[in-house]
Amino acid sequence: MPGRVLILGGTGFVGRQLVEQLQRRGVRMTVASRSLAAARRVINQPQVQIAIGDATDPATLAPLVAGHDAVVNLIAILHGRQRDFERLHVELPRRIAAACAQAGGRRLVHVSALGAAADGPSMYQRSKARGEGVLGQAAQVGSLALTVLRPSVVFGAEDRFLNLFAGLQKVLPVLPLAGADARFQPVWVRDVAVAIAACLHDDATIGQTYEACGPEVWTLREIVQAAGQWAGVRGGRGRPVVALPNALGRVQALGLEWLPGRPLMSRDNLDSLKQDNVAGGQALGLAALGIAPAPLSAVGPLILGRSGVQARLDAFRRTAGR
Repeated sequence: MPGRVLILGGTGFVGRQLVEQLQRRGVRMTVASRSLAAARRVINQPQVQIAIGDATDPATLAPLVAGHDAVVNLIAILHGRQRDFERLHVELPRRIAAACAQAGGRRLVHVSALGAAADGPSMYQRSKARGEGVLGQAAQVGSLALTVLRPSVVFGAEDRFLNLFAGLQKVLPVLPLAGADARFQPVWVRDVAVAIAACLHDDATIGQTYEACGPEVWTLREIVQAAGQWAGVRGGRGRPVVALPNALGRVQALGLEWLPGRPLMSRDNLDSLKQDNVAGGQALGLAALGIAPAPLSAVGPLILGRSGVQARLDAFRRTAGR
C-alpha cells in the first residue's frame, strides 16, 4: 500500500467511503476539496489532511501530486454540457497524467464508468472513454502505473439513486419513468471503495481494467418499484410506475434540466440508458480482487429503513395474492 495517497473527489459519495476504508488500513491521505464545508465531512477523520483548492487547476494539482505516492481520481459529473464533460472527464485526467510524469511517475487508480465507449450514445460515456484513452496512452509512453475501475450505478445509504426514487414516491401518486427497461448491475458503494483500496494495495492490478458490478441485473423499473416498497410507501406496495415512450421522456428530461439546482434527469442521461449498464465480460470483475459484491436485494431494504426479511415477506404475500 502506498505511504501517502491523494484523493481527488474525496468528499463525494464514493470518496467518503474510500477515506474510511483507507483509514482502517492505516493509510495517510490528503483529500483535495474546493469547499471547506464539503471537507468537514472527512476532516475529523484521523490520518486525513485537507487541501483546499481547485484540483482542476494545474498550478494547484502539480504540487499536490508531487507530495504523494499514489493518486485516486474520483472527480466526475453526470450532468452538463459538452465542454463540462470535456473539462472534467478528459482534460483533468490529462493534467493528472502530466502531474504524475512531472513528479517522476506515480500510482494512479482512475474511476471511470461502466459503458464508457468512444461510440457510446451519450456525451457522458464518450467523454469517459476519452479520459481512459488519455491515461492509457500516458501509461504506455511514460511511468504512470495505471489501474482503471468501471463501476455500474453505485448505491448506498447516502446515494442519489435509491433515496431519490423512494423520496419521489412519497410525494407523487404515480411515477412516470423514462428508460424503464434499461438494465443495470447496481454495485454497493462500500464494495467500490474496497475495490479501490485493493487496487492500491496490489501492484498486480497495474495495467488492468476492472468492471465493478453487483451480482444482480435489474431493470430501472424494477429498481424504482423496489425502492418504494423497501421505503414502506403505501404500506410496502410502492407507487405505480408508468413507463414513458422515448419522445415523452425527452420532453420530461428537458423540463427537468431547466429546474433550479442539480437536475434529476437530463437528455444525456436518457441517451446513456439506450445501452444496458451491465458487465460486458471483456474485463476483470470484482471477484478478481477477492470481493464478493453485495446484492442490491440484500442491502437495499436496509438502506431504506426496512428489514430484508420483512421486505421479502411482503413481496411473497403480494405474489401469493394475500
